[in-house]
Amino acid sequence: MTESNEPLNSAADLTKKNAGKYLTFTLGKEDYGIAIIKVKEIIGIMDITEIPDNPEYAKGVINLRDKVIPIIDLRLKFHMEPKEYDSRTCIIVVEISAAGRETQIGIIVDAVSEVLTISENDIEPPANFGTHLSQVFILGLAKIDSKIKILLDIDHVLTSEEVASLK
Repeated sequence: MTESNEPLNSAADLTKKNAGKYLTFTLGKEDYGIAIIKVKEIIGIMDITEIPDNPEYAKGVINLRDKVIPIIDLRLKFHMEPKEYDSRTCIIVVEISAAGRETQIGIIVDAVSEVLTISENDIEPPANFGTHLSQVFILGLAKIDSKIKILLDIDHVLTSEEVASLK
């Protein structure tokens, strides 16, 4: 098959589409990245108002400059062991697209690392094994300095129903 007949959703097309700037962070021993365009701000951990009858990963809400932002603990959403929050724990406020609307949520991570520019040559399609994350969450695997960073599709970490239940 020639290049012009290649399907639009080929691995090469997906890695090219996913190249760009990413905010990297850690959860446990793993490194992750979120497209910087989705990141609104990074704040330290703060008082979170718990909302009754929410899933365990939904920690509650915060008041950020008179705006109520739902907060999820990414460790718990990804079925990782809970960890006590410390001075490196951060909330990354992201804007996600769900049910045709833009919504801001805060995600709790162990620590923010850096902003990296990741080229298409450094991105591999997601592996089909060895990860505890659903493949729908993962844009690709970035190879940076002999390490792997899992690039998340933050719009798909929560389903539309989960986003609606947080509001």
